[in-house]
Amino acid sequence: MPRKSNKRSKEKDNQDIHKQDIHKQFKPNKTPKQVFKMGAFGGTYFRPIHSSVTGEDYTPKQAMRGLPKDWFKGLDIDTMVSSSKYDKKVNKYKVKCGSTLEAWESSGWIDEQDPYGWFQWFCYYKKGRRTGDDERQIGRWLKLAGPNGRFRRTLMNKIIKNGSTYDDFSISPVIRQVLLHWGYQLTKKDLEDYKKSK
Repeated sequence: MPRKSNKRSKEKDNQDIHKQDIHKQFKPNKTPKQVFKMGAFGGTYFRPIHSSVTGEDYTPKQAMRGLPKDWFKGLDIDTMVSSSKYDKKVNKYKVKCGSTLEAWESSGWIDEQDPYGWFQWFCYYKKGRRTGDDERQIGRWLKLAGPNGRFRRTLMNKIIKNGSTYDDFSISPVIRQVLLHWGYQLTKKDLEDYKKSK
């Protein structure tokens, strides 16, 4: 008598494999600590906010609770992390970029567990937290900053078109700043690998 296949079990196995694969593809080359130190979000990431997703108000202290103090060692927190006023001079590439929290909320990109958005999720993922939202958030990273991510490819194409180098920061500083907010900075190897693939 032929053995019955367990369709649901196979589907679950496939889902588990997919989840493992997508975690392996998540390879940002900057840690949250490095991103803050280099200069990001105009110094405002963990500012006081009201979340329309949770209906709650959050203070910088609440938002940063549980994150390693070492990540913020040597930083002027009020200027580089929790400022209420965006200052592009704080940013690594001295440009303003990014959407507002309200735009992210209205687009449905914010999950209740991380009312500040993707980078907050990244902070806790890096710290070791794993949740049901990981696959979605990693997928967003892959589409933006992964090997075939649109921002990463756009930056590399502009560098190639201009006959420039990976570290010519005059080429697309806004895109570079966006990528940094997603834990990625272009490397010489990544650019060379991309050139070979074209």
